[in-house]
Amino acid sequence: MKPRILVLVCSLLLVFSLVTTGKTKEITLTVWESTAGPDEFIKQAGAAFTKLYPHIKINYVNVELGDSSGQIALDGPAGVGPDLFASPHDKLGELVTGGHVLPTADAQTIGAQVLESCRTALTYDGIMYGYPVSAETYALFYNKALINEKDVPTTWDELKKFAAAFNKANPGKYGFIMDVGNGYYTIIFTTSKGNRLFGPNGNDTSNTNINSPASVEGMKFFRSLREILDVPAADLTTSICDSVFASGGAAMYITGLWNVANFENAGLDFGVAPLPALPGNNTPVASFSGVRSMFVSAYTNYQEEAELFAKFLVTEEMQRLRFDITGTLPAIPMKVESPYIDGFLKQLEHAFPMPSIPQMGAYWDAMNAASANIWDGADIQGELDACNAAILR
Repeated sequence: MKPRILVLVCSLLLVFSLVTTGKTKEITLTVWESTAGPDEFIKQAGAAFTKLYPHIKINYVNVELGDSSGQIALDGPAGVGPDLFASPHDKLGELVTGGHVLPTADAQTIGAQVLESCRTALTYDGIMYGYPVSAETYALFYNKALINEKDVPTTWDELKKFAAAFNKANPGKYGFIMDVGNGYYTIIFTTSKGNRLFGPNGNDTSNTNINSPASVEGMKFFRSLREILDVPAADLTTSICDSVFASGGAAMYITGLWNVANFENAGLDFGVAPLPALPGNNTPVASFSGVRSMFVSAYTNYQEEAELFAKFLVTEEMQRLRFDITGTLPAIPMKVESPYIDGFLKQLEHAFPMPSIPQMGAYWDAMNAASANIWDGADIQGELDACNAAILR
């Protein structure tokens, strides 16, 4: 069934139910989302939804994506939480085991409607939860004023060679820059030869693989990048790197679609390419892929209405609106116009979903610290062993 028809059918059923039961009073659904684009999407989508269902209002409340899973655990049981909230899919196991979210309504239909990677990412113990609103990964951005498109490296060895020459010829600028203390990005150096966090299916709770021989070897290469980016980890945070690239201070930078609008507004002429291949590999290095999802709270008093709005957000009309506002990849198969999409789509072919088991919650602080310490000279095996122990504690 087509998305628009599905929403229409659900609409008629809900309206019939409301009329026959006398529940036509005004309802306000509270929705948690982040700022800088997603907020405007929810506001505009909410206005469009209210035109279809005048008795249902949408109240946007700012709760940032990284905070929602922790805040729902407090506000939900207290009766002051949202009816729907946005969260990254890697928090799914934590949300399900905590009893904070409801399964996807009409999961078979929604699952068939969205990208297979989104459906898989939102499935826990065989049950789908949430409604995907965007898919994402990261890729290699390059400043066309500083590097010719034909010179964009396809291997990390080529990248190091280019950056060494560039740095020498351009004092005060960088051939390459990245947030070296962020496990979202540094995981790429552990993925050679099929090595994957929590195993090939992302659910092996007995072995993280984060301290495997392949991971150790990959992080050795990661630290070798200090030769072309001799800056302490504390001075290579995401916000600093964003600013450096936006100001024209770096030829190449690893980041995601969420930064396209920022760099366009900065007046940069840039392109996007897949990530380079690690030594001994001939394909782009495997990156994390993520799914941003809208979850219906287990504490909502308006489950049917919340589910209807969530389904509305997955329609082609709303997915196109979200792309136009945020620039993020749609969660359903559809064509969008952007000069940067091809680079991300090519990288997505080599990406794997962030694991969503509860142990993933401990990964971030542990891997962030290990990555920063390794960059700054700490023992690689020791740091990765400590990371593994912290995750499985």
